[in-house]
Amino acid sequence: MHSDNSFIREVFRWAVAGALIAAIAIGLSFAAYAAPKADFDQWMKELRQEAISKGIRQEILDAALINVKPIPRVVELDRKQPEFTLTFNDYQRRVVPKSRVEKARKKLHENKALLEAAAKKYGVQPRFIVALWGIETDFGRVTGGFKVVDALVTLAYDGRRSAYFRKELFNALKILNEGHIAPKDMMGSWAGAMGQCQFMPSSFLRFAQDSNDDGHKNIWTDKSDVFASAANYLSSSGWKGDQTWGRPVELPEGFDLSLAGLKTRKRLSEWQNLGVRRLGGRDLPTRDLPASLVLGDGKKGPPFLVYNNYRTILKWNRSTYFAVAVGTLADRMVGR
Repeated sequence: MHSDNSFIREVFRWAVAGALIAAIAIGLSFAAYAAPKADFDQWMKELRQEAISKGIRQEILDAALINVKPIPRVVELDRKQPEFTLTFNDYQRRVVPKSRVEKARKKLHENKALLEAAAKKYGVQPRFIVALWGIETDFGRVTGGFKVVDALVTLAYDGRRSAYFRKELFNALKILNEGHIAPKDMMGSWAGAMGQCQFMPSSFLRFAQDSNDDGHKNIWTDKSDVFASAANYLSSSGWKGDQTWGRPVELPEGFDLSLAGLKTRKRLSEWQNLGVRRLGGRDLPTRDLPASLVLGDGKKGPPFLVYNNYRTILKWNRSTYFAVAVGTLADRMVGR
């Protein structure tokens, strides 16, 4: 009987201890859950104060930051971006399929007047504006489903790249403060890229244009502003309107691939003397432009001779895959 009572008391002590541990664990769990909210509230308070000191109006802050809270999906996308596993050729087939080339031709024709106006003002050929528009958002069809301010608040608060996204957040608030778009309509990608040309807020402030003089730089729904803004970005970044981007080429057997890469520039006549030819074995153009040889997959893959405008496209997106896709779509839509 004594041993049974001892056993019961021992079980009781363990049960009490377990309950205490569980209670502490639950308390810590609630504390851990509540702490970020308290921290976030304080963080938001300080953010508002800084925004006001930068000249953002109170009514803009109230409209833009109402019910804002961190978006877990944005953090997930930022931290778990998928590894880029497509080969160069797979990427080109996916991004520049025949269907997109045909759609690009149609859009080029449909928007001829607006595109020619942008081309005349900024010196950027219409086909390149359409190619960027098509690859970035499928000609305005896919522009992102996140509220830009909410996404940028999340990324600025998250901490991984908070300084960068905090600056972009204030840039976004400045855009709202200038009245270009209503807070509820400022939509974009999870990383804050906006509108049909997918400008980050800093790019918007530098390059966005009010092409139709209506008082708004509207890259979300106004194609005249979209085209002018994209063209201004390229023009301001060094675009040369009398040149193309580059071209696919053929290399002779035993070619020295150490010459590949943007660090090496040679005149077309020099590449010609090294045995580089256009597809089909034709001679290179006689206009003796400086050019670099790039390979689709870095150290292998299809070779291209690229000019100044290719480097300008890289300022938009620093990806060989992307830049070649833009050039390829621009050429194919006009039958080159």
